Amino acid sequence: MTTFDRAPRLRIDDLLADRRVNVIVCTGSGGVGKTTTAAALALRAAETGRKVCVLTIDPAKRLAQAMGLTVLDNTPRLVAGVTSESGDGELFAMMLDMKRTFDEVVESHADPIRAQQILSNPFYQALSSSFAGTQEYMAMEKLGQLRSDPTASWDLIVVDTPPSRSALDFLDAPARLGSFLDGRLIRILTAPARGAGRGLGRIAAMGFSFFSGVLDRILGAQVLADLGTFVAAIDTTFGGFRERADATYALLQARGTAFVVVAAPERDALREAAYFVERLRTNDMPLAGLVLNRVQTTLASELSSEQAMAAEQRLQESGNDPMAAALLEIHAERMNLAARQHHLAERFTAAHPGVAVTAVPALAEDVHDLDGLREVGRQLAAK
Repeated sequence: MTTFDRAPRLRIDDLLADRRVNVIVCTGSGGVGKTTTAAALALRAAETGRKVCVLTIDPAKRLAQAMGLTVLDNTPRLVAGVTSESGDGELFAMMLDMKRTFDEVVESHADPIRAQQILSNPFYQALSSSFAGTQEYMAMEKLGQLRSDPTASWDLIVVDTPPSRSALDFLDAPARLGSFLDGRLIRILTAPARGAGRGLGRIAAMGFSFFSGVLDRILGAQVLADLGTFVAAIDTTFGGFRERADATYALLQARGTAFVVVAAPERDALREAAYFVERLRTNDMPLAGLVLNRVQTTLASELSSEQAMAAEQRLQESGNDPMAAALLEIHAERMNLAARQHHLAERFTAAHPGVAVTAVPALAEDVHDLDGLREVGRQLAAK
């Protein structure tokens, strides 16, 4: 028995059947199959009778294609073709629109005039579209909105986290955005407005006039004006940003949330998965387990790589049956790949012996419809 075989089994069907779990967060480094895993989990849960919403942050829009949707946007849309024995299961899918979600935050926490000032401000438009961490922050914001929506009755939300350089960006983004909004430059820019009408405010305003003159020469008058207007307009919502980030962070720590870390059997992906597992433990966030995706399997494992290469060499030298020689070479390559993947998986499970694991074999083709997602779900739940 190998180290990987001794790892606890991640029992997907038990996780999906647990009605106390109402949020599943799929995370991991980019390109490891988080989107497919999230969609497959959501579909399997819906077809066992749960009402599910899957939130994806996938620029390739593969999820919409796999679910037969022509439109996938910031509004949850019902997926047709989902069947459950009880008849109660439903699946809704949506794709995060980062800019639109940021706009919704502004619109819900500012009066119409102030909201319009913010939305039309060039500095806000740049911040909401491209500021580092905004996508990750808005993914958490949207999760909070979905959980608190009084008109919805989902009993499970599955989140596909952003394709970030690092999986940790999803947890770090609120702090980074909060640091920006609470930063020294922002505090200096808001000080005159906050202290207006008081002696201290007049002194601050005099100092700000000198400071703004320096910034004016560095940044340009229009950039500084846009920044000042943005800060003055959005100042009242700063606390709201932090409060909602804190509330969503608490949600991620709650008993009803489960993190599923997705990784490919590759060195960098498993290293990222290990970092995330440790981070979840440090932050007291509930880890369900690891999905090891795209694992190489072989049908003739009794024929070793060495034996296959030796037989291929003999056929090459004799000139007989070149097709068989080519197949033997492919088999040897796959056996070597499987051995490398297994070794990497063993290293992970040896370092994290308490982490439950399930493996999904590499599929012959990309998932492009509900049947493909169902097959991934079956593989995830395979005994």
